[in-house]
Amino acid sequence: MAPAGGDVLKSLNPLTKLAVCILWLAAAVLIFDPWFQCAVIVITGIVLIVLNRTSPLVILGLMVPFSLFGFGFLTTALLFRKESDFALRVAGETPFASAAFSASITLFLRAVSCGMISAFFALTTDPGAFVRALMVHCRLPPQIGYSLFTAMQLVPDLAAEAQQMRLARAMKLGRVPRRIPGPVEAFSLCVPLLAFAIRRAGRTAIAMEARGLAANAPRTVMNAPAFQERDFAFLSIAAASLTACIVAVMADRGLFPS
Repeated sequence: MAPAGGDVLKSLNPLTKLAVCILWLAAAVLIFDPWFQCAVIVITGIVLIVLNRTSPLVILGLMVPFSLFGFGFLTTALLFRKESDFALRVAGETPFASAAFSASITLFLRAVSCGMISAFFALTTDPGAFVRALMVHCRLPPQIGYSLFTAMQLVPDLAAEAQQMRLARAMKLGRVPRRIPGPVEAFSLCVPLLAFAIRRAGRTAIAMEARGLAANAPRTVMNAPAFQERDFAFLSIAAASLTACIVAVMADRGLFPS
């Protein structure tokens, strides 16, 4: 049975999505055109909302850091006039008030479009499936693969351990713990959390050695994602959409011979 709704993108091979994201990221970086960047943002957003059922508020929240990063480009270019000659020359061909303003807007949109592509991969890809795909199809060493699995398990354990420490200290002091720890409390948690991580790392190393991960022997990776027909269909659609956007930009600039 074919996957439906939000399972469509998650059922794809992570390496297929990685190849598509790298291709679109390269185009977003190399093509200095505001309309192309807007097309990337709109297409990626529609795919996430329609196929992955991602809330628009989640997408907007994830774009805040990238928007701030792009806003730095915007203010630097407008206030300090630090645009490159290439940016000004290309931006002069776009229908904005001035070349400087057009270059600034394009830099801002490029940061957001790169963020949208990165969010697409992060929201639609299971980290465990991605590591297993790298181990099977890209020959990622098992030592590195299982180390990544351990790190993925350690991060939530660290958060739970920190919460337990905060609750224990609050009970000892007879007060309600704050929702967000202050600077002093956060600094005081560094040493015990570091000790917890070191103990976990030691136990993990012993467990990996006991399972023979130091030996160069063939291994079986369970639940490794395989390439299917839907992967090639997705790759073809993504490549065709990117080609259509590039052709539209070239036609808008009059780069095709009459």
